Amino acid sequence: MALTKNERRLRIKSRVRKIVSGTEARPRLSVFRSNKEIYAQVIDDVSGKTISAASSRDKDISSAKGTKTEIAALVGKAVAEKALKAGVETISFDRGGYQYHGRVKSLAEGAREAGLKF
Repeated sequence: MALTKNERRLRIKSRVRKIVSGTEARPRLSVFRSNKEIYAQVIDDVSGKTISAASSRDKDISSAKGTKTEIAALVGKAVAEKALKAGVETISFDRGGYQYHGRVKSLAEGAREAGLKF
């Protein structure tokens, strides 16, 4: 039996998560992409706390016009600005089982432009 798209993504995600984890010094930038929205969190896995988060549903971002890829870049900038305010400069990127392409890549590049290093 073939795997569904989501089952396949979850398998890839578990392979990635075996390697990528967030520490206090270098937290993890986790991405979740749905058909309409995109969400990003900066997570310290050791203490189990979310340091900052942003999504395309935030009021300032949802009012912006543009393609889903352009909005993903805005989400990346927003999560990076919040992380920098919290004192985080370097992160490890967790693409969540998605290809590093399109909206996921746009989010990562937006976070890099805003000053995060990874």
